[in-house]
Amino acid sequence: MNAPILPALPAVRLWIFCPWAGQPEPAACHLAGRTQSDLRARVSDPADPGLLRMARLDRDWHGENVRCLAALQHPGVEFRAAQVLGASGLAAFVGALAHRPADETWWLVFTGQHPALIPGEAAAKVAAFVRRQGGRVLFYAFDEASRTMRGFAALAPHLDVLIHDEQPLEPSAAARLPVGAVTIHRSWVANLVPFAVPFNEHPEPSILFLGSQLGLTPHRQRQIDYLRGRFRDRFVASHDHSVEVGARDRLNRHQVALCPEGRKFVTPAMSRTHTDRPFWSGCLGLVPVAENARQGGRLDDLAAADLIVRYPHGDLPALGDACERALALPTAARRRIYDHFNRNETIGGVVAGAIAEFNKDEVKRMKDEISEPPAVLSLVS
Repeated sequence: MNAPILPALPAVRLWIFCPWAGQPEPAACHLAGRTQSDLRARVSDPADPGLLRMARLDRDWHGENVRCLAALQHPGVEFRAAQVLGASGLAAFVGALAHRPADETWWLVFTGQHPALIPGEAAAKVAAFVRRQGGRVLFYAFDEASRTMRGFAALAPHLDVLIHDEQPLEPSAAARLPVGAVTIHRSWVANLVPFAVPFNEHPEPSILFLGSQLGLTPHRQRQIDYLRGRFRDRFVASHDHSVEVGARDRLNRHQVALCPEGRKFVTPAMSRTHTDRPFWSGCLGLVPVAENARQGGRLDDLAAADLIVRYPHGDLPALGDACERALALPTAARRRIYDHFNRNETIGGVVAGAIAEFNKDEVKRMKDEISEPPAVLSLVS
């Protein structure tokens, strides 16, 4: 008896918009060429080494988003080699749509508030054209884009998937989303490929403050001073803009990560989510310690599941006790944290799941959509 012929998985190719990219190119080529790119034209003072370093860190952070999106995996979707493009490559991308293989669905992917970097309403025009040509558009807005991003209202009607940090979305913006769009309330997660950094069975019994220059407030300085006095050489503070990509995998020599709280952020969603530091930490195998946020939020659920350790705002002894509890966690509990964050709290995992969710009802949606004639797109506002 012949084995049954299984239906082919839907084939998806991502076209990832990155502000540090140019003409369309394979994601692997974009990532390989980052170290050769000259950043002097991208900063206000090319002679300032500090600005150049900040630019390099920013470029590399966005590059890691590309790496995550180029490595998507899901049992219900065949993800083919991703492409990357910047604003200067949009016209070439539009031209390439005419030559899309018949068995592929192309997804244009935006992250952050990058659509606002494209002049005029070109992002919305491109998104509309993509959908008319049978493609799809996904926007992973890490913060409150429906209230704060220029051009969101124009882009919203052309989104198939919106992953957002707002609960609820701004009402008039939400009303502009197309029927059938998948919307997911999900804020910052880790821009790490799942399980790329092995679990460290025997880390140092030390605490890493994984902060940033923006987060070194007087309140945070008091915490650092207190922890230095209490833990001495078991406490290490880092307040750089970010962590160099090449140094990330070495952070797991520490057992605990103290992550900045979101209170200093103005927007309500950001004040709840603590940016991406707890999620990085968990994926690297560190035990995340985080202050209770002003309004609660997703970290509360992680704390209730014993996946992070919380402490009350402004309570220094409680902060120290939280670090002690994190240092005392057995290996099995630390591995449970590592497994959860790598499986559930990464950009790639969230996006792959969102596309698979969209594909579940794709046939029905295609029947419901109003067909439109082929169009010619002008990117000139």
